[in-house]
Amino acid sequence: MKYLIVGLGNIGSEYDGTRHNIGFRVLDAFAEASNTSFNTDRYGDIAHMRLKNKMLTLLKPSTYMNLSGNAVRYWKDKEGIATDHILVIVDDLAIPFGAIRLKPSGSNAGHNGLKNIAQTIGTQQYARLRFGIGNDFPRGCQVDYVLGHFSLDQRQQLPARIDIACETIRAFCLSGIQFAMCNFNNK
Repeated sequence: MKYLIVGLGNIGSEYDGTRHNIGFRVLDAFAEASNTSFNTDRYGDIAHMRLKNKMLTLLKPSTYMNLSGNAVRYWKDKEGIATDHILVIVDDLAIPFGAIRLKPSGSNAGHNGLKNIAQTIGTQQYARLRFGIGNDFPRGCQVDYVLGHFSLDQRQQLPARIDIACETIRAFCLSGIQFAMCNFNNK
């Protein structure tokens, strides 16, 4: 069985460590824990790995967040991956810092990366792992907050929260979305 695990973020050193790039960070940690490395390929950085009897393609799109759908569609088609075996990891302002929410489908909730993926692949019926970044910013400063760096306290908590996100990815692939949702949402 094949899976496409997509971490959303923006390329470039100016975005390293920003809240908006949490999808990249989670995927980096997931690959590192499996001694897997990324190579630059079409539309992004790609890694292939086996998780028991599952084949995973890990994708960090190089198309910038708002055009992520092109990369997802290309690798979905190239690898012959069913839409219900796609998992997109994304930052979410509406969720407290470090909390995760796995859902089998849903709206884009104002996230331009998710919006573009749905438009490009023609459906919203793909799983998404939302990683909470909180919303502690003054009115009108959303962009600066999302493209800003985590606080010192958050940076200290981040490794443990990323580990939980990685466990959620493993559970999604090995045991299915219902199991993963029941065991990891709100953890």
